Amino acid sequence: MPYIGTMQQSLFDADGGKEALAPGATVLRGFARKRDVALLAAVEEIATQALFRHMVTPGGFEMSVAMTNCGAAGWVTDRTGYRYQAHDPHSGAPWPAMPAGFLALADEAATAAGFADFVPDACLINRYEPGTKLSLHQDKDEADYAHPIVSVSLGLPATFQFGGPKRGDPVRKVALEHGDVVVWGGPSRLFHHGVLTLKSGEHPLTGRRRFNLTLRKAL
Repeated sequence: MPYIGTMQQSLFDADGGKEALAPGATVLRGFARKRDVALLAAVEEIATQALFRHMVTPGGFEMSVAMTNCGAAGWVTDRTGYRYQAHDPHSGAPWPAMPAGFLALADEAATAAGFADFVPDACLINRYEPGTKLSLHQDKDEADYAHPIVSVSLGLPATFQFGGPKRGDPVRKVALEHGDVVVWGGPSRLFHHGVLTLKSGEHPLTGRRRFNLTLRKAL
């Protein structure tokens, strides 16, 4: 992983407020900016224990986005299906522990969006590079849909797609910048979402990359 500025003071300090995305879905502009350096340092440490990898879908397609996990459970996909499991299939070791900073951010962001007492047990970390994308999908492998999803954007800007309960529902495109956090739950919990192809660029903390932390209550 390239240098991500673990000792550099954040260049982004402002909290940009809330934007309603859909019933139960909120964009918290700049919510994670003040803690970006610590978050990226934690990602770097996690990746030394559980390497980023390009997972394969049940249909046999390799995902363009590289992924890893931390927490009590990690989301994985292979030819046998989508699921959460306690151990990294590459190493056989438990996934790295959830950093305290991830837990604090998830709770604060969920509370700000109207979902109190959110305690995630899984964090899927996606690493995007120019040309990669994430197709429209639902987060539905979790045991209980009563808990929200907290999604944190770090690095290069991206265009987030947020649709509806059906794949063919109209999709709203939302520009996400470094430090933005999206929270969705309640009536929006199973809405389709994805990320359009990442455009080329350079970010002072992440270089030519975007990292996304998706915090969930999986078990």
